[in-house]
Amino acid sequence: MSTARVARRIATAAAYGSGGLGILGGVAVGLLLTEMQLARRQIPVSTDEPPVADGLYGAALAARHGPPWRLAFLGDSTAAGLGVHRAAQTPGALLASGLAAVSERPVLLRNVALSGAQSDDLERQVSMLLAEPRPAPAPDICVIMIGANDITGRVPMARSVQYLSEAVARLRTAGCLVVVGTCPDLGSVEPVVQPLRWIARRLSRQLAAAQTIAVVELGGRTVSLGDLLGPEFAANPREMFGPDRYHPSAEGYATAAMAILPTLCAALGVWPEDGERVDTSRRESILPVEDAAAAAAAESGTEVTAATAARRAPWALLKHRRRRRLTEEEPEQALRHPEAAAGTGPPSGEPAPGPHG
Repeated sequence: MSTARVARRIATAAAYGSGGLGILGGVAVGLLLTEMQLARRQIPVSTDEPPVADGLYGAALAARHGPPWRLAFLGDSTAAGLGVHRAAQTPGALLASGLAAVSERPVLLRNVALSGAQSDDLERQVSMLLAEPRPAPAPDICVIMIGANDITGRVPMARSVQYLSEAVARLRTAGCLVVVGTCPDLGSVEPVVQPLRWIARRLSRQLAAAQTIAVVELGGRTVSLGDLLGPEFAANPREMFGPDRYHPSAEGYATAAMAILPTLCAALGVWPEDGERVDTSRRESILPVEDAAAAAAAESGTEVTAATAARRAPWALLKHRRRRRLTEEEPEQALRHPEAAAGTGPPSGEPAPGPHG
């Protein structure tokens, strides 16, 4: 059965609250568990905490361009930035500074992601964001990165997608725009060997495609994280993965953030492109949402969003946006007044903000 058809079945089961559609069965489950246990023994367990990057980015822009965007991050250890030691190296900091630079407007970052989280933890994370003291507004835009732990934890895909759908629906109801970095390709993790590598890749892509269908049909956007952002990771695993060979390195997070930034900015209307213009030279097109989801799952860095101009629904726009190179120097220069984020002080390992812009 094609990835598109499997993804549609999973998304439909999630919509109807079915906990079925487990990932594999029979002999394959036994093989997967055995190989996974062997792979886990080769991956050192990290006891580190991700650096805290909450705060205000691009504060010097406030006087000229109005109040800050409110950016929230939800998800698992990848969203939290586990594996790096400086706040400036986390994906949240990189995207906050990138958004500030593109929009010429400050960005207030709040990250509630939790290392080890599966999709069922999104309910708690969304509640943390929406229960913050009023009259503080809800985030303008939320980035969610989730799914890898659902695969390794053998969470039925329909249930995983259901949890994500519920979180996205709550955020959309609260007025938040949503961008989801879909399940990464666990087959790209270096300690994973065949046949687990093939199984992990297949499962990761099925979940990513099903996540895309659910999110797009709720009015969100997705970016395929694929094999942790494509050929760069395959060609340079030692540089793109951290010491545990599982979580991204600083260079790996920068590559991921570089792929998400155009979609983040486009959702807010600050990316310099012509809306739903389809660039056929970049293999962009308008497709049925399940076909767009399957295509995106197979090619990292691909954006999928609802095609509002399409006469029939649900159709989706498949985009390959041009990336902007991001480095950790940008968030270090942009970060000011981290205490402005509710309940936070200066980010771990970072100096107190200076007076200059």
